[in-house]
Amino acid sequence: MLSSKQVKYLKALAHPLKPIFQIGKAGLHEPVFSELDAALETRELIKISLLQNTLEDPHEAGARIARETHAELVQVIGRTLVIYRRSKEKQRIDLPRS
Repeated sequence: MLSSKQVKYLKALAHPLKPIFQIGKAGLHEPVFSELDAALETRELIKISLLQNTLEDPHEAGARIARETHAELVQVIGRTLVIYRRSKEKQRIDLPRS
């Protein structure tokens, strides 16, 4: 669980990032989760964009992605999600203490 100070820090880091995943009409399914899992291991902090033609609700999709990838949902802005998970091998982000 992230503290409010850590969430604020991650939001600031995520601001300049471009979404690296787009969820479309096919929605969320197992291959998407495995790709997200690999991206989180490499980058730790990612942005995901939900396209207009998806049936997924942004808040529900963010919660499901976080649950399936064992990550934290940092932020939902419109149809953009910010997800964080500490990497096991390549730790790049040093979170502030809570």
